[in-house]
Amino acid sequence: MTFVFPNSQTIPVGIVIRKSPGVTRWAKWAWRVVGILPGAGPASWKVLRRDGDVVEYHAATVPLELYVSDTEAYAHELQTREPSLYIVLAPEVTLKDTPWRVTLVTASPYEGQDYCDSAEVMVEKVAMPEGMQAWIGDYLTRHHEEEAFIKRKQKKTRVDDVEDGIGDPRIVQKTDVYRSPHLRRVASK
Repeated sequence: MTFVFPNSQTIPVGIVIRKSPGVTRWAKWAWRVVGILPGAGPASWKVLRRDGDVVEYHAATVPLELYVSDTEAYAHELQTREPSLYIVLAPEVTLKDTPWRVTLVTASPYEGQDYCDSAEVMVEKVAMPEGMQAWIGDYLTRHHEEEAFIKRKQKKTRVDDVEDGIGDPRIVQKTDVYRSPHLRRVASK
């Protein structure tokens, strides 16, 4: 089921993953996202380049979706030294040759950080091409509204004057309301 959100924009993005020999005996292969292909067509682990044991794949094409509710995050990302996209990879247990499945691409650093908090996925950061920066910048021009900072004012009401709920109403006493109930002593015979 596909949902269409008002004022959202989508572009397909191909994800390029490099497979290279591992540097330790415990990891036979190292997998890393090395690039993106804006506007790419569908693909499923298509070999793009092979150089000995190093292979680059067009692993998948996923939609990059921009939402009006996230414009602050996009603006923040475009102001960084090197604007980037965040690619989320999940382990793929059904395929032996390709242990990762591309699940998401986002331009929001906040969403990327949320996925980094999970140990179940891997998040890779890839430099955003200038054309994509311009596309996101155009989206921000049309939809982003700066929120004015409003300083909260201190409330002058006194909340410590009222003593509602002090003590246990089941205890009849004329003195200390904070005293805990005690058992009556039975006179010894």
